Amino acid sequence: MTLSLSDPTWYPIASSEDLPFRHVYQGQLLGRELAVWRADDGNVNVWENRCLHRGVRLSIGINEGGELKCQYHGWRYANRSAGCTYIPAHPADAPARRIQNRTYPVREAYGLVWSAANDELPFAPFPGAETGDWFALRPMPVNAAPEDVLDALATPDAERLPGLSVRSGDTIWFVQPVEANRSVIRGLVAGQPDLAILRQHNEVLTRLRDRLERAAARKPAPEPLQPVFEKVSADLATMPEIAIPRGNTMPVVVKRKWQSADGVTGFELAARDGHLPTFQPGAHIDLHLPNGLIRQYSITNGPGELMSYIIGVKAESASKGGSQVLIDSVREGDVLAISEPRNNFPLRRDATRTVLIAGGIGITPLLSMARFLDKSSLPYELHYFVRTGEQAAFRDQLEALSGKVIIHQGLPRAEIATTIAITLGPWSRAQHVYVCGPSAMLESVRATAAEQGWPDEAIHFEYFKNDKIIDDSSSFEIELARSAVTLHVPSGRTILETMREAGLTVPSSCEQGACGTCLTAVMEGEVDHQDVYLNDSEKASNTCMMTCVSRAKSARLVLDI
Repeated sequence: MTLSLSDPTWYPIASSEDLPFRHVYQGQLLGRELAVWRADDGNVNVWENRCLHRGVRLSIGINEGGELKCQYHGWRYANRSAGCTYIPAHPADAPARRIQNRTYPVREAYGLVWSAANDELPFAPFPGAETGDWFALRPMPVNAAPEDVLDALATPDAERLPGLSVRSGDTIWFVQPVEANRSVIRGLVAGQPDLAILRQHNEVLTRLRDRLERAAARKPAPEPLQPVFEKVSADLATMPEIAIPRGNTMPVVVKRKWQSADGVTGFELAARDGHLPTFQPGAHIDLHLPNGLIRQYSITNGPGELMSYIIGVKAESASKGGSQVLIDSVREGDVLAISEPRNNFPLRRDATRTVLIAGGIGITPLLSMARFLDKSSLPYELHYFVRTGEQAAFRDQLEALSGKVIIHQGLPRAEIATTIAITLGPWSRAQHVYVCGPSAMLESVRATAAEQGWPDEAIHFEYFKNDKIIDDSSSFEIELARSAVTLHVPSGRTILETMREAGLTVPSSCEQGACGTCLTAVMEGEVDHQDVYLNDSEKASNTCMMTCVSRAKSARLVLDI
């Protein structure tokens, strides 16, 4: 049998016992090093054993239960997808979606962890596997070619099986091809063997190993396998994100719908096949509703939870058909369309103190942040303001957190302001506050924080909608520098609409100036900012704008598009 780097055969690469709680195991297959680890949800990951940043082995990284953290520069990767969730050198930015480690297929069965070089064949380890109660034997590493090891195991009374495996009596032997000249013998024995049988197998394998290694020493060394690794630039972290066209969606199934709190309905949106894309705390999705509307909802999940996304939907009396359609019409089992997650509200994890302040349904992105911080044992405090205790959404998840969580119920407006001021306190270096909720609460927190010395870069906020009255009466010219196009924006039309009418593909989401998706760099001209996404310093800098609502005070704007 000739070994191939694209061999689709499934091989055992580890024992289940090699993956204890919060451990990372270094596996090897066909010349490749593998980082093998079990997440807290039981999922086993098999990844290429290198951080995409500097190539450091992830097998010496930290298993945090839902993420794997590289020891060198702290890059984090999500359970299941291997997508990057955090880059400490860029703490204020969400990593680009395309920063994702290479994953390999994996199955855990019969006390062994199995993998393959690719996904071409379905998992089928050996004939009769489903009929027995199998016990995994201690592996035996051998410095000999896999073909030679297989020939040695294939005694006259043994039956050769597909791949590098043989059956001898009630024992199945597998050869794990580590390298061209290195192997691991792994065995499964039917039933529960006693100690005498285990010792016998160990003695037989030890003699076999010694004989094979003596013979291998007399042979010319085979050519080593040369796996090809795709080069990944460290500049990926600072490259601009690839925009997701507005029409690009993926199907999800409404797996669960329940009353999370008075006036709040929870929805669990599950992948139809496999897992959903990587997200970071603070991320949201566009949800395409049955009536044609598109609405944005924050993901409440914790790290590495990619089999489904959980969102909260508040019943709004003034709903224009968004939340009410979801609550009244959508049922469990329905199929909906969503966008890939976007994150314009990223969480820094380099803070010495993180304060999370939520009002009403604003708990959704902050719950995800708290769960990420909780998993990483980082300090935080979460303050949740609600009118009554019955309106506190996702209480079960809040009660599962080990950090400081305080639910403030029924406070008068003046007392809320006082509580916020006490909660924030005077600013000191490396403190950050995140706030999401009604516009009045956000304005109060931002004003109070500024009065107490918190700089703009330490105050992070997300508005669910833009309550400002948009003045679209102006008309002006826009010059798109990279596209070499000049367009006239008339009154009553937005910059975004004008660019689309000219045939340009531009990213957008809420189109209310709240989510940040259409953020565009400004090269010349004075901006009339009408969004609620940029902070005061960003607006004063006049270097960027939201093309969905903001306009020009000058006669012309030059945009980096």
